[in-house]
Amino acid sequence: MADRRLQVFHTVARLLSFTKAAEALHMTQPAVTFQIRQLEEYFNTRLFDRTHNKISLTEAGDQVFVYAERIIALYNEMDNQVRRLTGDVIGVLVVGASTTLAEYRIPTLLGDFQAKFQDVKLRLKVSNTLGVVQMVENNEVDVGVVEAPVSNKNLFVRVCWRDQLMVVCPPDHPLSGCDHLSPGNLVPYPFIGREEGSGTREVVEDYFTSHGADLGDLAITMEFGSPEAVKSAVEAGLGLSIISRDTCSKELKLGTLCAIPLDPPMTRPFSLVYQRQKFRLRAMEEFLAFVEQRCDPDTGSE
Repeated sequence: MADRRLQVFHTVARLLSFTKAAEALHMTQPAVTFQIRQLEEYFNTRLFDRTHNKISLTEAGDQVFVYAERIIALYNEMDNQVRRLTGDVIGVLVVGASTTLAEYRIPTLLGDFQAKFQDVKLRLKVSNTLGVVQMVENNEVDVGVVEAPVSNKNLFVRVCWRDQLMVVCPPDHPLSGCDHLSPGNLVPYPFIGREEGSGTREVVEDYFTSHGADLGDLAITMEFGSPEAVKSAVEAGLGLSIISRDTCSKELKLGTLCAIPLDPPMTRPFSLVYQRQKFRLRAMEEFLAFVEQRCDPDTGSE
């Protein structure tokens, strides 16, 4: 077992935040501070400079971080090799998911995985696509599942499903009877959008740009941080929006919303994203294989 003080130090040094480290480790901040103080007492030197609510590594801290990374990596490698021999799949797996996926796809996926690997402790962190990518970059999650293209070349991205986005409006909206719509058809009407950093917003912006339009042409009256809030606003008659058809299946059955396809169709990828160089524990390897078996990037269905 890797020294707990070293694990705590490594997390604080990586995130440069006691608060974020405590959250990542599921510890209290005083407990994190205590572990760091013990390690500093062991080496008889400060490992962090603390000024104006910011921390940075001292020269000694830099050295400890280099060795801590090697020690923890070797420990994980040893653990993985032994688990391969014994067949055990245990450990903690932290998954990051963008908002839409966390609400509609990930719960079933994680539930099925947990049923198969009951000794793996699953943790889910939810943010918009930009936030999830940043969590992967910062090693705050082992793997992310996002709903927009990822440009970071240091990350491995695997498209698993494709999702169709459609215009949604109330049944009494002037556009509700249309067979299909173009971006220009939406301009005269109030529009409900997603927030900056949302994968849905990014895909909508790219679609408009690629078809000679601009998202700024829309009369965006409100922006929300979740598809549920967007749907509620549309149902209330505050405007129309563009969301995944999968997210509004219940409302379509109840007749509280109408969904109209865009021409040409608007689709987006649902992708796995993780660090290329990250050492993968057995639980992560099994999760990636589990998701791969359910991937269907052509049709968008599981």
